[in-house]
Amino acid sequence: MSSRSASSRSSSSRSSSRLGRSIALHLFLTPLALIWLFPLWMMVIFSTMPDRGIFSPSIELLPHGSFLDNVNNLQRDTNFIGAIGISVSVAVTYTFLSVLLTSMAGWALARYQFFGKGVVVAIILGTITLPYAVVLIPQFIMVARDFKLANTWVALIVPPLFNSLGVLFMRQSFSMMPGDLFDAARVEGVKEWRIFLFVALPLARPMLAALAIILFLASWNNYLWPLLINSKPGAMTAPVALGTLIGLTKVSWGGIMAGAVMLTVPMLVVFVLLQRHFVAGIAAGAIK
Repeated sequence: MSSRSASSRSSSSRSSSRLGRSIALHLFLTPLALIWLFPLWMMVIFSTMPDRGIFSPSIELLPHGSFLDNVNNLQRDTNFIGAIGISVSVAVTYTFLSVLLTSMAGWALARYQFFGKGVVVAIILGTITLPYAVVLIPQFIMVARDFKLANTWVALIVPPLFNSLGVLFMRQSFSMMPGDLFDAARVEGVKEWRIFLFVALPLARPMLAALAIILFLASWNNYLWPLLINSKPGAMTAPVALGTLIGLTKVSWGGIMAGAVMLTVPMLVVFVLLQRHFVAGIAAGAIK
């Protein structure tokens, strides 16, 4: 009887301890979350205010009624809806092709032995250390002058396709999978491409989802490369279209804030809906 009582007290003590740690953690993280969310909330507030109201000395914390006016002005000045359509098309195409290519490269580096494999991995690791500004101008010269692909969708999508972090991430993911499973498929006469498509990729679904979210957001937010390679007003991506509202003598801050809300809120919703896959993929790819 005494042992049961001691066990019950011990279990109750552990539960109280876990509850206390949970409360302390929430008390610590809640202010940090509010600090992180405050700029986003102010962006929403500014998107509902006219230009003259954004720089008023008083601090406004509640929405106003000028959001539709700002959206109309934004659409009139930039054809922003069309720019969003271009951004969606580019981001979806880029994400699909980049996930496919990085998965193929990761599969080859994880499951095949070939001469120079270590050198290839070292080169991929080395490219991560290079700032993007180092390769930006040579990439622009090669694409625009040598290949004459400026102002084309190919120039928007193809040059950023290779993603070093994506390759290493998928290499780690495939390395964690049991090799006996693939060997059994080979014994059964399954061809290599079918093993990759119908065995390896389904097992790597959480990692693929996490990688797809990261790549889609990278393409969605990409500003510098589309700005350099595309000079046609009717073919601008959404971030570049927003940048055109910053002029030498006038800046349409209300339109910029409204466009930023239109670009940010859908991505936050998508991330919230897919965060389970994102977290599972990142965790699975980080543990060996």
